Amino acid sequence: MATQLCEDETATESVAAAEAPEPAGPAHRQRRAALATVAVLSAAVLTALVFLGWQYQRHHVVAEASSAALATAQDYAVTLTSIDAKNVDDNFTKVIDGATAGFKDMYTQSATQLRQVLIDNKAMSKGVVVDAAVKSASTSRVEVLLFIDQAITNVANPAARLDRSRVAMTMELTDGRWLASRVELK
Repeated sequence: MATQLCEDETATESVAAAEAPEPAGPAHRQRRAALATVAVLSAAVLTALVFLGWQYQRHHVVAEASSAALATAQDYAVTLTSIDAKNVDDNFTKVIDGATAGFKDMYTQSATQLRQVLIDNKAMSKGVVVDAAVKSASTSRVEVLLFIDQAITNVANPAARLDRSRVAMTMELTDGRWLASRVELK
């Protein structure tokens, strides 16, 4: 029985030692400081990763918008600079189809005056985009710079004359389509 009491006392002391808080010595403070540092660093790394992921996703969306707007601007520049006196109305319809309401109004006013001149002079032009680049971009608005060569013929000059133009074009995403809102010769 004395042996059993000794074993019980030893077991009780072991349980009491396990339940007792660790002494607040230098080793304990270093361990707590290390755990706090790891927690803060982990939170900072996680925050940085979330931020970088968000930035990457945003950059990717803007890059896709830039690419789509650039391709549309190049096609639209060819439409703007290619005219056949035999199909003036068809050419104008295509130009208007690729324009925002504001640019549509401006173009329609000038096209009305230009239409008869083109027909009377049997004018033809064929535009080719030589080079193009995005100047600035967001998900819904892209500014594009284009270098365009335009071969022009008419009754007075049947031999093709080459005009080289620099054009700044602003494309806006409207109802899921990239449309020209501003076209400016530079």
